[in-house]
Amino acid sequence: MNSPILGAVALGYAPLIDRQRQVTATRLTVIPLRPDAKLEAVDLLTAVSDIWPAGGSGSTNQAILNIASEGLLEGLLQSAPSSNLSIELPAFMTGKAELAPALLALKKNGNALLLKGVPSAPVPAELLGCFKSAVLDADDEARGGNGIALPKLISGLRGAADVDAAFQRGAAGVLGWPFAGGYEAPANAPKPDLQTDLQVIVELMSRVEQGEDIERLEQTLKRDPSLAFKLLRYMNSAAFGLTVEVSSFRHAIMLLGYSRLKRWLALLLITASKDHAMRPIMHGALRRGLLMEELAHGMDDAEMRDEMFVCGLFSLLDHMIKQPFARLLESIPVPERVRQALVDGVGPYQPYLELVRAIENESVWDYRSSAEQLMLGAEEINQCVLRALAKAAQLE
Repeated sequence: MNSPILGAVALGYAPLIDRQRQVTATRLTVIPLRPDAKLEAVDLLTAVSDIWPAGGSGSTNQAILNIASEGLLEGLLQSAPSSNLSIELPAFMTGKAELAPALLALKKNGNALLLKGVPSAPVPAELLGCFKSAVLDADDEARGGNGIALPKLISGLRGAADVDAAFQRGAAGVLGWPFAGGYEAPANAPKPDLQTDLQVIVELMSRVEQGEDIERLEQTLKRDPSLAFKLLRYMNSAAFGLTVEVSSFRHAIMLLGYSRLKRWLALLLITASKDHAMRPIMHGALRRGLLMEELAHGMDDAEMRDEMFVCGLFSLLDHMIKQPFARLLESIPVPERVRQALVDGVGPYQPYLELVRAIENESVWDYRSSAEQLMLGAEEINQCVLRALAKAAQLE
């Protein structure tokens, strides 16, 4: 995963969400930190090969490359990327006749090309068939994007209302996140009830926090066998890294101890919802938790690393359970430093959470600002991003 390019760019990521609210691919945005930087396509492909390997299958192995460098993008078009990598091509570049052979070769290889923006002139007929979809932002839609005869992916959206509105306008997919800021309950809204499966996990977390014995914990978990199965599946995944197979909840506690068990109960909590509309939020929460953990990798304190994971993981729980954090965390036990970040927006974990949001927003200005505050280099941050995305794919 080490590559010279990682120290010269800012990476951002966002999901591609379809009308059923399934996440069907990850959009990786690559922004040069210096406009004069010479970037090599082979270095980019090396950097992403561990996360989206050639020949892999499933939605977690599908990526869309959004390259904010004309030179790097032209190099990528000529470099025969694996067919699971889709490439966004800005509309103005369709007028470059010298790129036509590369575009036709990519189509033949099975790469999906996405037309980004509204062309100022008609796309040559022989090239139009190379494009699978059109990527449009709000300005593109206003400038006549609806006249493009390709399925439309709307980019740059933040918030459930904007995502829903895009689908109502006929979008085939959305590149963005169905959350923005913290959840604010409508005035006089009743406190929502937790789903039964979520109640079991919250009760387990409380019992673990109180140090109850294994027999009591097992009895609680047996109320929902599907959760027990899911917990064991997580623990036996490659991302967890255990050298022996975990065969039971009791075995898991013996191997992990109560403190490590808390983090995996937290993971269960944010992935247990059966509401299809929550899929992209669960997708984002898992990646936030893993990225926060990766950013904490250099910390000597293992407890802080686990808390950073929980902080990122729970940072979207308000949108999932539809309660503001101040109310939500009255019933769900979290460490004090996690509570500070999520409720008060302060504490040692808050700057890391701001960096994660900058990466999600694909905002190079916020990326630079957060990196400087934390005294982290671009290479270190980008390696953390790629490792987190790889681990998330292993868990899903």
